[in-house]
Amino acid sequence: MAENYRPRIVDRELGARLGSAGAVLIEGPRACGKTATGRRHTASEVLLDVDAGLRHAAELEPSLVLEGAAPRLIDEWQTAPSIWNHVRRAVDMGGGTGRFILTGSALPPDDTTRHTGAGRVSRLSMRPMSLLESGHSTGAMSLEAMLRAEPVPAQHSRTTLADLVDLVCRGGWPGMIGAATNDAQRFVRDYLEEIRRTDIRRVDGIRRDPVLVRRVLQSLARNVATEAAVSVIAADAGGNAGPLHPETVQSYLNALERVFVTEDQPAWPAHLRSRSRLRRSPKRHFVDPSLAVAALRSGPDRLRADLGSFGFFFESLVVRDLRVYSQAHDAEVYHYRDNTGLEVDAIVETAGGAWMGVEIKLGGEGPIEEGVRNLLKLRDRVDPDRTGPPGALTVIVGIGHGYTRPDGVVLTPLTALGP
Repeated sequence: MAENYRPRIVDRELGARLGSAGAVLIEGPRACGKTATGRRHTASEVLLDVDAGLRHAAELEPSLVLEGAAPRLIDEWQTAPSIWNHVRRAVDMGGGTGRFILTGSALPPDDTTRHTGAGRVSRLSMRPMSLLESGHSTGAMSLEAMLRAEPVPAQHSRTTLADLVDLVCRGGWPGMIGAATNDAQRFVRDYLEEIRRTDIRRVDGIRRDPVLVRRVLQSLARNVATEAAVSVIAADAGGNAGPLHPETVQSYLNALERVFVTEDQPAWPAHLRSRSRLRRSPKRHFVDPSLAVAALRSGPDRLRADLGSFGFFFESLVVRDLRVYSQAHDAEVYHYRDNTGLEVDAIVETAGGAWMGVEIKLGGEGPIEEGVRNLLKLRDRVDPDRTGPPGALTVIVGIGHGYTRPDGVVLTPLTALGP
C-alpha cells in the first residue's frame, strides 16, 4: 500500500462491490490510478502488462495467474484476453465474493467473451482525478445534498482565471500531482502520442493511420463540449483535401472511446409538458480536458487569450468532475437541448429518478443570469408528474462565490463542489 496514495471516490464503491460480486473490473484510461486503487483493496497481485512471461502463462496454465490470496489483482487483463473466461469459471466454482479485481485500459476486440461475465463480474468505471481528489476543491457544496433538495452552505472562493486555466491544462492525472504545469502538459502530449501510434490498435487489431488519428483528435478538441456530428468532424479533420469518409471517422471515434480517451455526454430522455421536442445528439468530450488542450498543442497563454474557446474546455472540466461525483450516487450526467433552442449544460439524474439541472459558466453577472434563466425555463418545461421536480438548479461557476439566490438557484464554485 503506497504511503502517498490519495484516496479516491471510487474506493468506497469498490469496497462495496467486492462484498457482492466474485470479481470487480475497474475500467478507465491509462494512468488514471486504477492499479494504485486496486492495490488498496487486494492481498496479492499479478501485473500482466509488464511481464510477458505471465501473459504466456495465462494462456498455457492460467492457475499460475489466478492462484493467490484474495482479493487478487490482475492488472491490465486485456493484454491476455483468455484470462477473462478463466476468472469467470473460478468465480462459478465458488469461493465467495471478492475473489478478483481486474483492471483494464482498453476494451478488447472479442466482446462475446466479455458478455459471459454477466452476474459474475461487476464493472466499475474510473476516471482521472476530480478537483476534490487532487486537493483543489473543498467539497463543501455537496452534489448529494442538492439532489436531495437539502440546503448547502454559502462558500467564499478565491479561485482566479489563471488557476482554472492551470487546472484544465494539467488534468487529473495522479502521477502529475505536484509537478510543474509544463511537465504535466508534456506528460499529456506524450500520452496522446502513445494513443495515436500504438494504443488505438489494441482495441481491435486494426492498423489506423496515425496522421488521421491526430486530425480526428484535433477536430474533437476544436469541438469539445459541442454536439458536433460525425459529418462535421469528417469535414474538419479532412481539411483542404476534402472530408474524410464518415464511416472511417466513426471507426476512429469508436476506437478512441474503447481506449477511454473520449466519453460522450448523452442527451437527457426527459418527459416534457410542453410541445418542445428533445434533441438526441450527444456532446463530445475527452475523458479529461487536458487531452483536448494537448491535442491542439495549446497551453495557458493561448487559453487565457481566448476566453471564448476556454469556456468550452472549462465546461468539459466540470463535466468530468460531475461524472466522478455522480457515480458515487448511482447517477448519470446528461445534457438537455430542445427544438426551441433551450440548452442546459448538464443534467444529473440518479437511478431512482432524482435529478438536478446544471448550467456551467466561467463567471460574470451576464452569463450567470443567462444560466439562471435557462434553468428556470427547464424547470417549467419538465413534466413534474412523470419526471418529478428538480432537487436543485445550480450554476457551477469558475470564478465567484457560492450561495443560494432568492429564486432558489444555487451558485456553486467548482472548487467548492463535491460528492
